[in-house]
Amino acid sequence: MQKSFRQIIWSREMLLVAGFYAAFAIFYFLAINWSSGRSTGDTYYQYQVFMDYPLKGLLTLPIWWLMFRLLVDWRLSSKILLHLLLLPIFVKVWQQLYYALCTFLGLGYLRGPGEWWDIYIPALFYVLQFGIFHTYDYYQKVQESQQREAMLKQTALQSELTALKAQLNPHFLYNTFNTISASVPPAQEYTRELIADLADLFRYQLWASNQEVVPLKVEVDFVKKFLQLEKARFGDRLRVDIQLDTQAEDAPVIPMLLQPLVENAIRHGISPLVDGGSIAINIEEKAGQIHIHIRDTGVGFTNSTPTSGQGIGLGNTRRRLQLKYGSELKISPNHPQGTNIHITIPREVYHAESNSH
Repeated sequence: MQKSFRQIIWSREMLLVAGFYAAFAIFYFLAINWSSGRSTGDTYYQYQVFMDYPLKGLLTLPIWWLMFRLLVDWRLSSKILLHLLLLPIFVKVWQQLYYALCTFLGLGYLRGPGEWWDIYIPALFYVLQFGIFHTYDYYQKVQESQQREAMLKQTALQSELTALKAQLNPHFLYNTFNTISASVPPAQEYTRELIADLADLFRYQLWASNQEVVPLKVEVDFVKKFLQLEKARFGDRLRVDIQLDTQAEDAPVIPMLLQPLVENAIRHGISPLVDGGSIAINIEEKAGQIHIHIRDTGVGFTNSTPTSGQGIGLGNTRRRLQLKYGSELKISPNHPQGTNIHITIPREVYHAESNSH
């Protein structure tokens, strides 16, 4: 969620910037007064304190905004290279503005070889302050990562307990479906296939409840069976197109990631339409990222429908994506009609477990 301008100004980071310069300004002011003994030079140094440090602080703000807001996803090594470019700009701009203010107010400033102090001191401030800011930013990210990990463990535990509570019912249904399927006459093979597909759905759910991640192809195959059962219900009113990049087939994803989104699209998007609609799932890998697009031509989303992102299925999926990958579930209108869902998650390596479904 984007912060408002007022929230940014009163954020802890801004208070850190202000506190940094306020502390140095007070220290410098007290040091000058103690050492000068209220000499005639006091007025000059007082003006210097109230011009110098606020000016450095104001020039720091846009660089801070660039580093910790606009380029938040950059690696630290890239930011350091950018600092090497911005440091001399910061020093030169401060020096010229400070000299201009001193001239305007009739105050003196360092000239000749003494100007090097007005290069060395601002450069030292730049390195010191952004060293502190980057350290604080790293601390914040570590704290957020630890909180995410704790929440993820808690969510996994809750899911495991829920699965254990519901374990008897799915096992009973799975075995019952197999019994019913075996009793169906050979002449009704289509019915037998539907029952077998439904049994496979329950078997996958049981297996997936014990897995942290599953191969993307396995997850897509599960969704295909789910959609086959839905097509048996909707007939020609439901049209399906699934495209999976072969390079992404073995990418690990959290189980039951796609099915709630597809079910939501059918239930709230396509089902209300007399003519039905279509669902297109496109999954591809680009630059180390897995991109998942789910598009439907249903009624679209409104502020009062679960497809706007407030439904239980979508809410749970949002939370799982945030906790596991730090990714967002993006929902937008599909043109000319319907809903478009886009998910981007990092490409990881799947490590097969001993058990399989």
